[in-house]
Amino acid sequence: MQALVYYISLPFIYLLSLLPFPLLYLFSDFVFFLLFHVIGYRKDVVLQNLRNAFPNKTQQEILELRKGFYHFLCDLFIETFKTLTISPKTMVKHCSMTPEAIALFRKLFDEQRSVMLVMGHQGNWEWAGNTFSLLCQQQLYVIYHPLGNKRFDDLIFKMRTRFGTKLIPMKNTFKEMLSRRDHTNATAFIADQTPRPDNAFWTTFLNQDTPVFKGTELIAQKLNCPLIYVQVRRVKRGYYELHAELLVEQTADTAEGYITELHTRRLERDIIANPHTWLWSHKRWKHKRPVS
Repeated sequence: MQALVYYISLPFIYLLSLLPFPLLYLFSDFVFFLLFHVIGYRKDVVLQNLRNAFPNKTQQEILELRKGFYHFLCDLFIETFKTLTISPKTMVKHCSMTPEAIALFRKLFDEQRSVMLVMGHQGNWEWAGNTFSLLCQQQLYVIYHPLGNKRFDDLIFKMRTRFGTKLIPMKNTFKEMLSRRDHTNATAFIADQTPRPDNAFWTTFLNQDTPVFKGTELIAQKLNCPLIYVQVRRVKRGYYELHAELLVEQTADTAEGYITELHTRRLERDIIANPHTWLWSHKRWKHKRPVS
């Protein structure tokens, strides 16, 4: 059954990726109508997440944020498939990188220093990887979770690696990074996913008790890699800009929790500034802090 769905969907996905941007976003508006008004995909989850994160906002403000998020979510979904056929020139036009970010990565490459990138599910993180691989000299590796559906996983793999990015399954992260430490590279971690509650760093994030993966901090300390925070800022519909900030240059001797707290606070600041472009449909707060 999964194979049938895949082969029926594939021609439509490729046709969608070939549409010019105006038609692409017209289709996104149609998907928004279905997702928001007809299906109501996770509307209660999004509403509760927004209410908890912004307790001082009015009900009307929360509802407007929710609607804006769903418009963004549909654009993100459609933009991801555009990666199948988009040209390199068009890719960097629609997802650019600031001159300061380019200069930072060039400096670190010239110093032959591998780096770790930390970011969240904000903006178009899929396009961000493509742009980095097109504009920066470092070989980019992205940590990812393989999908259960092998055929769709292969399709996503193709989209993410089309411009030279390489993927590392999460379970192999440290081993793979260790094997490549003699080659100048960059490894990207999306650090706002939900870890197991009994093996997490707990902090307050968006006004809620939140577990955060320890892995980013532990690997950075073991390899003593400079830690770069990357923000994918939406400039306008269909256009994004990558910003990069050196958070910690010498990570080996940092205190426990310092790195995790630092990148969590940085992401929180960006979400508060641009709330509709973060992944509110994710069940980020499904776990409770274990009782000691």
